Amino acid sequence: MKQSNSTPTNQMNVSKCLLIFFAFLISFLLHLLLFSTAPMVDLIMDEMKLSHTAFGFIFSIAMVSLVILRIPWGFLSDKFGYVTVLRASLPLITIPAIVRSFSDTYLTFLISQFLLGIGLASILPCLPLIIKEWNPEQTGLGTGVYVSGFALGNGTALGLTPYLLEMMPWRLVLRLYALVAVVTTLLWWSLAKSTYQGKDQFALDAFTDILQHKYIWVLTSLMIACMGCYDTLATWMPKVLELKTQPKYPAVLLSIGFLLGGPTTGAVSDEFPSKSILVGFLGVAAVVSIIGIAYTVHILLMICIFLASFFITGILTLTLEAPAKLPRFSLAAGKVSGIISSLGNIGPVALPVSFGFLIDYTGTYHSSLFMVAMVAFVIFILGASMWENA
Repeated sequence: MKQSNSTPTNQMNVSKCLLIFFAFLISFLLHLLLFSTAPMVDLIMDEMKLSHTAFGFIFSIAMVSLVILRIPWGFLSDKFGYVTVLRASLPLITIPAIVRSFSDTYLTFLISQFLLGIGLASILPCLPLIIKEWNPEQTGLGTGVYVSGFALGNGTALGLTPYLLEMMPWRLVLRLYALVAVVTTLLWWSLAKSTYQGKDQFALDAFTDILQHKYIWVLTSLMIACMGCYDTLATWMPKVLELKTQPKYPAVLLSIGFLLGGPTTGAVSDEFPSKSILVGFLGVAAVVSIIGIAYTVHILLMICIFLASFFITGILTLTLEAPAKLPRFSLAAGKVSGIISSLGNIGPVALPVSFGFLIDYTGTYHSSLFMVAMVAFVIFILGASMWENA
């Protein structure tokens, strides 16, 4: 009798472990494939005779399809369930990832990047559904785990790729990363199972009802600030360190803060009753850390860089957790995640450009960092004050 009782329990435990493993692996894959071309800029430009603008389109074209299609993928994930959706979308990720590694022309590369974005767009709407089934009582920790997958994928793409390029051609590096997509697809098709049954309907009025929720716009604002502030710091930190006549290596602390901030904040969130207080604390701490970057040097500067990333990622984790946590969105978590993550890209588009403009206009990085701190302060504090009421 004991054996017969323990077998279903053991199977359930294995199934739950697979869910959190897949959430981490798929989020890792998203940032690995999306950012892996960044260290190859000179090699691809030289071989294909591209301008900087033309190379910029290689990244931008993937972002265009990714941003536009996150909301439709959200509809599909709510309707058919995340297992079915990812069974369809993972091959749509794998095939373009392989094709781009064999691209001989710029047009082929652009098309493969666009198609890659179509598949990658499905990931964020599905992740909250995976976490919700993994453990509805620990959605904070689960969200933090997959956020750390983003960080590790980003770190691998930007950190490991330059070393691999010293040992092999850039196309071979892309094939190596495409192999990760192949393995992920095979594992998903072989092992992924779910008791979740999609119940939501394709209803335009349901979509408009979601948009009328004040809470959606609170979450969207927080996503804009989190994504915009982090991407701006990540883009400009090496230049800021150069202007401060500091070594550039402390910029890697942004990635470390990104990696640790998600699971830590997620675990705290599961035990902390008031999310508004937690968002407010993290927001103030992030603002102080960003301002600290402007005025500190050496070890204090390194601490400020790490903490700024850590606290911003903490708020990002709380924001991404909300669709899986709140009962009001229980049948629409995919759509909500698609909406806030799609609109959240306003931040990464606008803030880095504004940061560079202020450096050109003022001749110093101080006003640029104050701009980022001000955006963080206004949106994080307003978001915290409206979190419960919304």
